[in-house]
Amino acid sequence: MQTIEQLTDPSQSVWPVIQKWTELARNQCEVISKDQASAERELFSMQMPTSSPMGAVIYETGGILVDHGWLRILGSGSFKLPRGLMDWNFSKSFQKSGDKPKYLLVADDVIGGYFALNGGSLGEQLGKIYYFSPKDLTWHSLNFTYTDFLGWSLNGNLEAFYQDLRWENWQQDIKQLDGNQVFAFNPELTEEKSLNINRRERRAVNIETHYNASFAAKDKFSMVYSVQ
Repeated sequence: MQTIEQLTDPSQSVWPVIQKWTELARNQCEVISKDQASAERELFSMQMPTSSPMGAVIYETGGILVDHGWLRILGSGSFKLPRGLMDWNFSKSFQKSGDKPKYLLVADDVIGGYFALNGGSLGEQLGKIYYFSPKDLTWHSLNFTYTDFLGWSLNGNLEAFYQDLRWENWQQDIKQLDGNQVFAFNPELTEEKSLNINRRERRAVNIETHYNASFAAKDKFSMVYSVQ
């Protein structure tokens, strides 16, 4: 186990590079300020140095909100995004400290999509980012490394990626969400695929509930929309 001092050697940190990326990003983004104690705890648990992009994001940010908060990249947790990367993955991608994660959930979006770094259980492309799409409840490889994913999030064409999944005035609706909520839809996005997104009912639900329902063997999203 490396100490926090070893993991955060300033001379090796890639954060200055990532910080510059956020400043020059084409997509609107907000780097959330970190809580120092949370940052140290998350990074120490992860045992990932700040010489790696993921380590730098965990240690230097409470998270990164992209495109008015549509996309949430996990850091060490904050008031706006109260889920540190390691805390969020616990009991999902691994069960106890020291376990090798099946995948690492690194980001999510407001429509219930999840981005994960493949540890071997999502497909053949080990170490690449996969997207769990709420449209078909399937993991899809994006063929991105984590570094590629950061670059795409900040500069990629998110409008095209989420084609037909953004409704009128979505920016205003997102302002009502906190970092522990996503939208569930009725009919679900897997149903009546020709139905315009503006004609689906939307409701904010807890992301933990949504995640559990998404990966349950039965019912999938059926209980999510009705949760109180």
